Formats: sequence, structure tokens, C-alpha cells
Amino acid sequence: MEIANFAVLRRRLGCERSALLSSLVSERIGRVAPMASIAILGRTQLSCCFRDTDAEAIDKRIEAIERAFQQPFIVDDQTMTVALTFGGATAPDAHVDEVALVEQAESALAEARIAYRAITHAVPARARLDTVRTARELDTAIEQDQLVLHYQPKVHVRRQEITSAEALVRWRHPTRGLVMPNDFIPVAEECHLIDRMTLWTIRRAIADQRDLAARGHDLRLFINIAGQLLADDAFVREACDLVGGSDARLGFEITETSVIRDPASAIANLQTFADFGITIAIDDYGAGLSSLAYLKQLPARELKIDKLFVTQLTSSNRDPLIVRSTIDLAHALEMEVVAEGVETHAALALLTVMGCDMVQGFLISRPVVLESFIQYLDEGRHRAPAPDPLAAFAGFAANRRGR
Repeated sequence: MEIANFAVLRRRLGCERSALLSSLVSERIGRVAPMASIAILGRTQLSCCFRDTDAEAIDKRIEAIERAFQQPFIVDDQTMTVALTFGGATAPDAHVDEVALVEQAESALAEARIAYRAITHAVPARARLDTVRTARELDTAIEQDQLVLHYQPKVHVRRQEITSAEALVRWRHPTRGLVMPNDFIPVAEECHLIDRMTLWTIRRAIADQRDLAARGHDLRLFINIAGQLLADDAFVREACDLVGGSDARLGFEITETSVIRDPASAIANLQTFADFGITIAIDDYGAGLSSLAYLKQLPARELKIDKLFVTQLTSSNRDPLIVRSTIDLAHALEMEVVAEGVETHAALALLTVMGCDMVQGFLISRPVVLESFIQYLDEGRHRAPAPDPLAAFAGFAANRRGR
């Protein structure tokens, strides 16, 4: 499920308060489906898993949720209606592949953004034509260098230094303007363009890092690697050739679910990357199907806590416990911890007290093009005076006791 009108609600509530919406939605769904397993996947997405004797029960469950959401919410004395978009998948209980089921539901949700609701995995003809057209244009974009990298810095909390940055790919479309990743990366994965696009990203990051170093900023740049590429031996060889043929300091960010797809190949290839001096970071930790068995085998040096937990850090009783235990676990495994989605000084203060190593988010900087990133570094904006962390934490604790 996805909160379809989240952007409208966020404008009314503000960024910090709108982060509460997913919790309110989860609570109401829990009342409609008390036997279901409900999880918050982000500020706009939730999952609901249940068993039934009839595959058609998924339609009845959605209809019940829709009826429940006809009743508006009251947040900060404002009345607002939450609109949901649904994508679903079913499988016989005796043959459930949980990862495949999740992927099918995600695919259905992508279709449902056009059709409002989708249950089967079949792609409508019009959506298929749009996908093919986008794939052809993206193929040209890679060839003609229409892609661009935006950089979002990671700040080391104790040293107050920018130690690295994440490279995020954007598409400068000749007629549509700047296209965001969610609108083309799924197409790249489906149409087998993700390897070429990622290799383009590696080449661009290597060149950009040289420019940064020439301007006095020798930072490690992190690139997101899709799960399907971790089992692609040809991609692994070419990526290692690119990195080995340069003096670049790169990092690869991978998600938990990308390892679960094919653990043996993923772990072996990640070790190959690590042997080439590439730092491995586990991205979105906690948002997927976490497995401590895999976590201890990965040659990772960074663990990034998903922004889902960070954005609700000061408004939830459980999230601080989860974040603190994750930080302790990562440190025990000799990994540094990055908190994503840091948007408030209160969250930064709490993370500082918890011993988080690095932070990343809009409080520090939005993703920006290389020249703007260099200007940001030159001006040292990340060192701008901020509220004292201990004082901010004391204020946060006092507010919590007063509730």
C-alpha cells in the first residue's frame, strides 16, 4: 500500500509531522485486519501479509481497508483523508517464495500507480508500451551522456568532517527535464540496462572524484549497486577493471534483499569488490528482510540505518531502541554506522548521544550537482553553528517525560 496523496498531506503538515502518517495508517489497518502482519516500509509505503483459504480474499481485504479509510484522520486539529494505492500478490502457502512474493507485490504497486489497484503480475498493454519507449530513450541517454550525478554528503558526527558522499543518478531528458530515479531505474532493471547505467555511473564518479581531489577534497564516493548485478560475473569483472585501472576511492552500497536473492554469488562478488579496495556499505538496513546470518558474512564496513527509523526517531517509543541496538550491533561487527534521512536537530542530537558515526539527510544537504557540492565543501557549510547536541537531547527527553 502507498499513501497516494502524501505530497499534498506533507504540504499541510510539514515534513516532520507528515512522518507520523505511516504509523497512523498502520494502526488503522491493524484494526481492520488484526490477524495480518503489517510493516511500515517508509514514509509512504506499508505492507500487509495474511493467510486465507481463498485467493480472492485479497480483494475483500482491500475493500474493507478502503471502507475504513473513508473516515478522515485528525492530525494537529486538521481533518484530512488519506488515499491509498494497492498492489498485491498471492501464492499457495506450501510454495511461498517470500522475496518473489514481495517483488511481485512491488511490481503490482508500480502498475497500480496508473490503475489505482493491481493484483495480478500481468502488465497492461499501455504500461508495457510506456516501458519499452522509456527503455529505448534511456538506452540513448546512456550512450549520449544525458545522465548526471548528484552528490549527498555524509558528515562524521564527532569529527564534524565530510568523509564521503553518495552519488545519485538523475536523467536530463531532452523534453521532460530532470527525471528522478524512481521513474527510470525500475525500467533499467526490467529491460537489462542497469549494468550499462551502473558502469556509466562508476566512470562518471571516478572522473568527478579526480575533480574533487584537484580542488582539495579527497572523498570516497559511494555508488548504489542493484541486487541483480551482484550475480552478474561480467559486470563484476568490468567494474573491477574500471576501479583497478584508476586510483579512485569508491564505495558500493547494496541492500539486504539484494544479498538474499543469491547469497553465495553476492557474498563472493562483494568480497571481490572489497579486495579491490572498494568499501561495501549495507543500505536501507531494517527496511528489508534482515538476516543476521548474512550480515556477519558480508565484507561490509558501513551500515546505513534506513530513514524510516530515523525520521520517526523523536516521535516513536520503539524506534530509538531499534536504532540504538543497531548501532551497537554494527560496532560489534566493526562497522561504522550512517543514519539516513536526518532532517531535524533533535534527531541529530539523539543520534550523537547514541554514538552514531555519520549522518546524511536534508538537515546536512540535499543531493546537488558536482559544482554545487564543491562550493558547499569550499564554504564548509556543514560546520555552521547548530544547537548543542546535549542541550537538544535534554530538551527532547524533557518533552518525552511530559507526554
